[in-house]
Amino acid sequence: MRTRPVRGDARAACYAHAVPEPIIAPSVLAADLGHLAEQVAAVEAAGAAWIHVDVMDGHFVPNLSFGVPVVAAVRRATRCFVDVHLMIDAPERWVDAYVDAGADLVSVHAEATPHVHRALAAVRAAGAKVGLAVNPLTPLAVLEDALPEIDLALVMSVDPGFGGQRFLDGARGRLEHLRRLRDAHAPHVLLEVDGGVDEHTIQRARRAGADVLVAGSAVFGDDDPGAAVRRLAEIARGG
Repeated sequence: MRTRPVRGDARAACYAHAVPEPIIAPSVLAADLGHLAEQVAAVEAAGAAWIHVDVMDGHFVPNLSFGVPVVAAVRRATRCFVDVHLMIDAPERWVDAYVDAGADLVSVHAEATPHVHRALAAVRAAGAKVGLAVNPLTPLAVLEDALPEIDLALVMSVDPGFGGQRFLDGARGRLEHLRRLRDAHAPHVLLEVDGGVDEHTIQRARRAGADVLVAGSAVFGDDDPGAAVRRLAEIARGG
């Protein structure tokens, strides 16, 4: 089994359930790729501990986004924890490449493979933290069964594939239910929410149970991404 050092303050951020602070994870799906390093540096300087990278293959979701080279570029640009979200078919085939490129955590979708346990085991064997994601209407039973195997449970609050979508309010009830399960059976697992997180929805998602809040357009669509991160963090804390 390969082991990889967790960079910077990422190890503390991995276990945010032990502290009251929410984690804002800016998603580079909404970043200006011509200035990727500068924008990543700006949100890191503003206090972001995680960077979220959405990988889309045009098959599992109806869009193409980033591949291994962009993950490697993000890794070179930051000491933040690199949170890679694989929205691709048969993710178990690609885990090693993304971990080698610099992913600290890899989330795979329960709907993307008939071999979910194998995919999760592949992430663990590659030396990264293990995440499992579910789409808005996928039963949470798969996450409940997987809690002993994972470090992070990702609840999608939009249909995956495109940034800038409206937050689906049903995600709040799903987060609340999952938080109860997590607290009872696997308190080490972080809960992440992805999709439509902005100044109007972030506090609701946080109160419902999200530890990690992915925000793309709300950060990189702002003229000052660093200021946007600070505002979101303040709102998430209840400010």
